[in-house]
Amino acid sequence: MIIRNLVLRNFRSYDFAELSFDKGLNVIVGENAEGKTNIVEAIHYLSLARSFRTAEDANLIREKSDFAAIEAEVSEGSTKKKINVVLTSSGKKVSCNGKAINRLSELSELVNVVVFEPPRVLLFKESPKARRDFLDISLSKQSSIYLEYVTKYERALRERNELLKLDKPNEVQLEIVTDLLIEVAEKVVRYREMYVEQINQVLSKIVTTIKGEQENARIRYQPFARPDASFKKNAKSAFSKALESDLRKKVTSIGPHREDFKMSLNGKDVARYGSQGENRILALALTLSPYFLIEDKNKRPIVVLDDVMSELDDENQERLISFLTKFEQVFITSTSLEVKNASVYEVKNHKIARRNS
Repeated sequence: MIIRNLVLRNFRSYDFAELSFDKGLNVIVGENAEGKTNIVEAIHYLSLARSFRTAEDANLIREKSDFAAIEAEVSEGSTKKKINVVLTSSGKKVSCNGKAINRLSELSELVNVVVFEPPRVLLFKESPKARRDFLDISLSKQSSIYLEYVTKYERALRERNELLKLDKPNEVQLEIVTDLLIEVAEKVVRYREMYVEQINQVLSKIVTTIKGEQENARIRYQPFARPDASFKKNAKSAFSKALESDLRKKVTSIGPHREDFKMSLNGKDVARYGSQGENRILALALTLSPYFLIEDKNKRPIVVLDDVMSELDDENQERLISFLTKFEQVFITSTSLEVKNASVYEVKNHKIARRNS
């Protein structure tokens, strides 16, 4: 998957910007606060219709403007797609080749972007929600069926929580909803278990490549009930044990929405024992791992690495750059980075100029 052209109108600091991109490495250089990240933020927005920097779309609209727009031409093999996004104070509209896109599952199939940003170095030390979000987003891009299961689970979860908030919940109704929740939860947990195993097949290779020495990195998934033949029985037992507490706290305390995973390096928990550098490299390796889980090369994601080089030493930088040349298309932002055979874009005073590397 390749993004060929990008047009920004009233997006963040840009009143207007038009860019063409190549396959391979695209390096965006400039001082801090000049607008580098705004460009890759727009690229990422095409994939999920949301920013990795803010939860409020209004923040993406240039000051004193009524709207912001992102236009992009994306190619997937011989197929070309023109994606248009318009943001206003009343909402957003997304279209592909002139046809409205109303579901996230449709958009994530049209444009696939993975992003590493500086806060991700804290992924293994943050709350479990950050790690669940990584799994859910990555898996949803690979499987629209998984996204449907997660959506069904969240709907059933809301229904159960609404019942729990009542002064005297109907016991029969609560049991019916809990059974439905368990039924969907089994599918979510099985997909997560399968996906984690797929990641573990490539993770150590990526870490070893970046670090330049043999490493053993693994994710350990922690489901609320093991996805085996006894899942429903064990899940029902777990919900039964948690019922008294759930009724008292008026919220569902167990299930896929409370699960977590841990990362280990050579058998040690990275969150507890890993250095800052190890946390950074493992978070980066985890971000890149979904790329290798997609068999169709034309559907492999565009890679965005925002300020990834700043904390890596020269040797790790060289190995990472060498590794990134194997990807179809990569965008790297940096205050100063010299890369041979890359397309380089200099950003200064929120103006963009392209030069050869």
